[in-house]
Amino acid sequence: MEKPFRPNPKSFKNTFCVFHEESIQAITNLPLQYQSKSGSSYYYTKKGMYRLSNHWGRLANSKWRLEPLDPETESKTKLGFAAWDQFYPDNALEELYYIEVRYDKKTVNYQHRNNPKHDKKAVLRTSFETIKRIKQIRNLFNLTSWAKYFEYDDLDVFRKKIIEELIYTNKTLDEIKREL
Repeated sequence: MEKPFRPNPKSFKNTFCVFHEESIQAITNLPLQYQSKSGSSYYYTKKGMYRLSNHWGRLANSKWRLEPLDPETESKTKLGFAAWDQFYPDNALEELYYIEVRYDKKTVNYQHRNNPKHDKKAVLRTSFETIKRIKQIRNLFNLTSWAKYFEYDDLDVFRKKIIEELIYTNKTLDEIKREL
């Protein structure tokens, strides 16, 4: 029997990672290698880590997000997988994050600058600055009261113009609105 792969537990501290949801069958023949106090289960392979959990997001000193299957599964407990090279360093001081928007689903998330999909155009920010902008973008998506003070032909086009300014410039939301 092959000896189970065990990463250094310290390598997960202060990391950012996006896990991708997988079918529960993916861990059928894998041995459980760690169970956290909060009930999350961890399965390590040479390629990466499976995490079975009912909570995602900020975890102690790390930011681990789950990208759900489409369509989403109904269970609150989800299995996510991430390759070892998808764990990126995290801290509060460096400008490590950029914003990524899906206009078709009206969703916004942050990504790490080491993500190979980063187009190098979106402005990098600290985690605090990024979270602040994400809240502003979510409000632009979910509320319409702000729009009554402007003239526009198509709200979705107008909304996208403001959001793109928030992503690709360092202008504040107030500065962007004043320019419109």
